Amino acid sequence: MRMIVYGAGAVGGVLGAYLHLSGQPVVLIARGEHLAAIREHGLTLQDGTGSRTVDVPVAAGPAEIAWQDGDVVLLAVKGEDTEAALRELAACAPATTPVVCLQNGVDNERRALRAFEHVYGVCVMSPTSHLTPGVVRADCHPVPGLLDIGRFPSGTDTTAESIAAAFRAAGYGSEPRPDIMRWKYGKLLRSVGNAVDAVCERADGFGEIAAQARAEAVAVLDAAGIAYTPKDEDDARRADILKPAFTGARGGGSSWQSLARGTGHIEADQLSGEIVLLARLHGLPAPYNENARRWANRFAREGRAPASLAPADWLATLGG
Repeated sequence: MRMIVYGAGAVGGVLGAYLHLSGQPVVLIARGEHLAAIREHGLTLQDGTGSRTVDVPVAAGPAEIAWQDGDVVLLAVKGEDTEAALRELAACAPATTPVVCLQNGVDNERRALRAFEHVYGVCVMSPTSHLTPGVVRADCHPVPGLLDIGRFPSGTDTTAESIAAAFRAAGYGSEPRPDIMRWKYGKLLRSVGNAVDAVCERADGFGEIAAQARAEAVAVLDAAGIAYTPKDEDDARRADILKPAFTGARGGGSSWQSLARGTGHIEADQLSGEIVLLARLHGLPAPYNENARRWANRFAREGRAPASLAPADWLATLGG
């Protein structure tokens, strides 16, 4: 089984490095300056043991890969890049290739199933960072993350069990779960705060905005009749497993990092925007998530620095 990690950023890059170090055949797919840096110097992995360079194969896209039986795609791009990635994959990878969505949000698996027969979801609990080309960081140690996996839309099979075993061999916690989408909706509730984390200053009102966005998302999922893992079940899964590898706070989560790198895009439509979509489908208001989505997209579009908007200014546009 060879792992094709499409999206070698924070989550994908760290996972690809650990898989490679465990002896698992791996090919990374990267782009831009990150691709150039990996090709020239290798991928630098920083974790609780220090820094090391991993000489892992890397490609600019699926067309550069000689596809073979046993290949598995680990799709680790942001949700806004899923469609483009699937188009590239469908042009050269066999339709029977398993596609594993290592992504936040809950719509990636459904989109992948249009093009590929065997699709799996992963509930990613893996704090990681990627701010410099060629460098990724695991922010937890000694276990870098939890990667529970299940077949989409439900169930498990021998492929899911084999992939979970490969994740465990690479140092991660991983369990096959037949109800993986319930776990991913639970993760979505944690992720609706990403857009707030990305744009708002850490000042009075910040925590309340994030809490209101989550409460609103819970109400929407309940009204839509969608099952999700409650916070206490998520917390119990993490327990004492995910331990910080570095002193001091991280700069921010994945959306914050997108703004910090100046990528020009952000994942807000797939996170807060998912709650907005469900709310509209069920005739419900979702002002906090709509405001979060709009502000995050504006910051990405205008190239604004992360965490630079006063919470009071954010609240002033609520519902407007």
